[in-house]
Amino acid sequence: MNNSGNNSENHTENFENNPFEFSGPPKYIPPKYNKPRINKVFLALLITLCLVFGMAGYAFGRVFYSPKEEISKDSSEESHLSLEDNSSRETGNDTSKEFELETVDPETYYTIKSVVNLTLSSVVEISTETITTGSFMRQYITKGAGSGVVITNDGYIVTNNHVVEGASAITVRLHNGSEYDAELIGTDPKTDIAVIKIDAEDLNPAAVGNSKTLEVGDQVVAIGNPLGKLGGTVTEGIISALERVITIDGRDMTLLQHSAAVNPGNSGGGLFNTSGQLIGIVNAKYSEDNVEGLGFAIPTAVAVPVIEDIMNFGYVRGRVSFGAAFVDIYSDYYTFYYGVPEYGTYVYSVSGNLDAEKAGIKKGDRIDSINGKVITGSGQIEEILKKSSVGDTLTVVVTRFTVSGRQTIANQYTFNMKLSEYKPES
Repeated sequence: MNNSGNNSENHTENFENNPFEFSGPPKYIPPKYNKPRINKVFLALLITLCLVFGMAGYAFGRVFYSPKEEISKDSSEESHLSLEDNSSRETGNDTSKEFELETVDPETYYTIKSVVNLTLSSVVEISTETITTGSFMRQYITKGAGSGVVITNDGYIVTNNHVVEGASAITVRLHNGSEYDAELIGTDPKTDIAVIKIDAEDLNPAAVGNSKTLEVGDQVVAIGNPLGKLGGTVTEGIISALERVITIDGRDMTLLQHSAAVNPGNSGGGLFNTSGQLIGIVNAKYSEDNVEGLGFAIPTAVAVPVIEDIMNFGYVRGRVSFGAAFVDIYSDYYTFYYGVPEYGTYVYSVSGNLDAEKAGIKKGDRIDSINGKVITGSGQIEEILKKSSVGDTLTVVVTRFTVSGRQTIANQYTFNMKLSEYKPES
């Protein structure tokens, strides 16, 4: 009934807006009959003019009003996207890996199906095995799964650090079902990027796009391996936010927020634009009861420099590290659990032969201040390191507690710690 009412209103509205008045049926006036006289020359001229103007109108419509053609899989080889590996550049005897971020042609718009045809074989399934030591020194194997994106035709693959971190074995399964053992080239926990390599040739690397050209509302396609058993799953959505700062494992990350459905196992998979270009590495989903549609990805503008350094050097150059792990203790339960007398941020462990140990900082020290800034949480230390460069000197004030009989003695020490370039153990 409602639909019928709406149609009636629409008809009335259209009729009232008619520029011609309607005043009832026209009166019938019988026509006078005159025998027609046809001028053959005039008729020929009229037909010629109709043909000329008709062809001109058709040509005009084709040029200015023809719909844009969408590029299908069959015509992808003729498109502006390069699906070949152009990431190697040789200079003399030195071979370095670089990616040229492709720009997006505003006139290029693929259907979701065409994007999938271009990119599906560029996304792989990753499975891992990690040896874990449990109680009574018993060891057991923990299995994990994730996704990855092929970035060169000779087997380099990008994924998330948290997908392969600590893995003793990594296996890659291609879209065609082939399986390969993978070698870990390097990782970067700060950006959650890792690069692995398989011994394969003639792969289909993803074309890498520039995430800086994205706008909120742009359509995107996510491809990955949700739940570790549904490889090649395709979902679509939009860019919801460009620079969303979220905290993952105590580390702030600036990520793309998108609405494409992702699940555990999608981590390391690809986020593609409608030009078929990789513009993000899926790395997180906001998980909470009654919350859906919040996915996040590392933008390629952040990921590409990290990937290049890992491929060329095995680590990210120019990074600094404190050389220690920290624990924040701000409850009576944890002061008792860790056996410390006061609240604060404590050194949980010190890495051998790195900056903290060289300066004299020890396990159990409480970090009071760095460069005059009072420390109330380990996140502040991370922020200070972000703003520091190789060669900078940090003035670190710590409190060291010692027990003498029943008495706890607190001594304060000041260390000048010079930051060196962090190179992870190979």
